[in-house]
Amino acid sequence: MVGKSFRFVSLLLASLSLLAATPLAADEIRSPSLTALRVDWRAALDQLRTEINSRPQIAGDFIFVPRRSVPRHDPRAMPALVQLNAVSSQFFTGIARSSVPVLLPFDAAAYLEAQRNGAAAPPAQSRYQADFNPVDVFDAGPAGYSATFSFEPGAGDGMPSRVFARPVEVQITGSALVYDVADPAGGKGEQVKTLTALYPDLRRFIREGYVRYAFTRFGAAYVVSIQCLDSVAKPRRLACKEAYPVAERFLKALRIAGGQRMRPLMDVASNIMDRPAERSPDFNYRPSGDIIPNTGYRKQGGHPDAIAYAQIRFPLEKAPAFVHSQSHGKRDKSDSPTTYPWRDNFCESRSFQVWQCASGYGHQGEDIRAADCPPPGEGREPCDPKQRSVVAVRDAMVIRNTRDQAATLEVNSRTEHIRFRYMHMNPQALNADGVLNGRIVTEGEKIGVVSNYLDHPAGTSMHLHFDVQVFTRDGWIWVSPYVTLVSAYERLIGARGREVGPEIAVTAQPVVHAVPEDVIRPDLREGASSEEN
Repeated sequence: MVGKSFRFVSLLLASLSLLAATPLAADEIRSPSLTALRVDWRAALDQLRTEINSRPQIAGDFIFVPRRSVPRHDPRAMPALVQLNAVSSQFFTGIARSSVPVLLPFDAAAYLEAQRNGAAAPPAQSRYQADFNPVDVFDAGPAGYSATFSFEPGAGDGMPSRVFARPVEVQITGSALVYDVADPAGGKGEQVKTLTALYPDLRRFIREGYVRYAFTRFGAAYVVSIQCLDSVAKPRRLACKEAYPVAERFLKALRIAGGQRMRPLMDVASNIMDRPAERSPDFNYRPSGDIIPNTGYRKQGGHPDAIAYAQIRFPLEKAPAFVHSQSHGKRDKSDSPTTYPWRDNFCESRSFQVWQCASGYGHQGEDIRAADCPPPGEGREPCDPKQRSVVAVRDAMVIRNTRDQAATLEVNSRTEHIRFRYMHMNPQALNADGVLNGRIVTEGEKIGVVSNYLDHPAGTSMHLHFDVQVFTRDGWIWVSPYVTLVSAYERLIGARGREVGPEIAVTAQPVVHAVPEDVIRPDLREGASSEEN
């Protein structure tokens, strides 16, 4: 741990020296920096051997002697893992794609023993998962894996009674990639004495609406989390203290379920990103962190962040599109919802915890609005304001169940472990289109339309809420997507935007192909409806 800290400080100092030697333009955009962790597969194999040997009846079926006649990174070099993946893949599709040992509450040895005795069948899977239901979502890839399980109220011997009446969702992610972010709250937490023997470095902490348990195993980073409310128990909201026994039951049940040794990942250095050479005559934007004055929590300001966390396709199908506040637009007449310049709203006041915002609370993402339909005219394509397409920003896997108001896309590759969340599309429409857990979407594929759903239709104004989470040693945390969207929009329009300061952009700059402000429909005017996210 000390060596890793020293290495990070050295990289930071080297980066600062580089920046000092090469001054950057104020509007330069940089890619993120990631650290690749080295996975100790021999230690994982030793733990698997111990788990399998606890069931003597099936222990002899597994081959733990490494095969030295094949290359080191060939799966056949560790035959026991190949055998385990063959069993686990019945329940966790693609588990062998994980570059880190997959820890899940699944006792493969107990399942195999029961199967040999004629007592095991896939529908009875929960009995081998410490009473957790079959996995809701599972994604494995070159960066690691993520999984979500649920636990029914009243299930499990010895569990305390709970006020919360719905199943509790438990998430786990294991990753060989962690994003390097300047996070003053990172690495904090308290020990859990009952789990110290199992996880010596385990930290428990409440962050961004989740109780989280972070630990290192086999050199990889793992985080178990449950969404909860840091308050007293309520029938419709799980209190974090109620979540503790569920999470700790989950942690005690973790076993090696699969994964496969691969070629080690490489650190990813931050670099200045390429941008279009041609300048846009229209597109301009205010700096990152420049939110409307006094709209932050307790009137605090935004957080400048020059990082484009991924190179994405812009989430709306067509330009023009506009990043603007949907809740506070009336406070600044230069922020008409369908004109340039764009304005950051990541740190606007909300009840959500956001580590990047000075107040500790913020919006979590950015609001994006499509242009208004132009007046009908000869040669113009038909325009339906309720059919503005929303598209996948990357090739990714969908995380969403039928009840969710949000659709999340997860990218899991050798250079990224990142999530993109879309909100305010109608859940019924998403269900009908099959935008559900496990679906694979391709970059640019239509996944919905810009809508106004927030708990019910017409619950907010017509816009898309878009946010980004990256995986760190504290788990999935929100980062500002503003510069990521600027970079994506420039690629969409094929031209570079212009960053403007408040003293320059004192008047809205209408787009020539948008409807003039004086004929914007009243129900679509800026700030027509407030939102919670």
